[in-house]
Amino acid sequence: MEKLTKTELSKALRSLKGWKQKGNSIVKTYKTKGFPQTMGLTTAIGALSQQHDHHPDYLTLKYASVEVSFSSHDVKGLSMRDIKIARDIDKLKF
Repeated sequence: MEKLTKTELSKALRSLKGWKQKGNSIVKTYKTKGFPQTMGLTTAIGALSQQHDHHPDYLTLKYASVEVSFSSHDVKGLSMRDIKIARDIDKLKF
């Protein structure tokens, strides 16, 4: 995968609801209805990460929220790999 240019990243972020660039990463906080949904979402993100063979920089869970961050360390920035997994996470029902 290639590192996204500033223009490519800007366009990709406009297509992702709630994802923000933070340094060399993209980050989003998901609100849930409570702890069971938080755990379900966290587990689903873990399963998607395995399928994509692309794992979060961090996954922070609280009682009713999950914050997740992705970057592509091999390109020292962001790639389509990060955008693709963000899109798939956004499709999850929780």
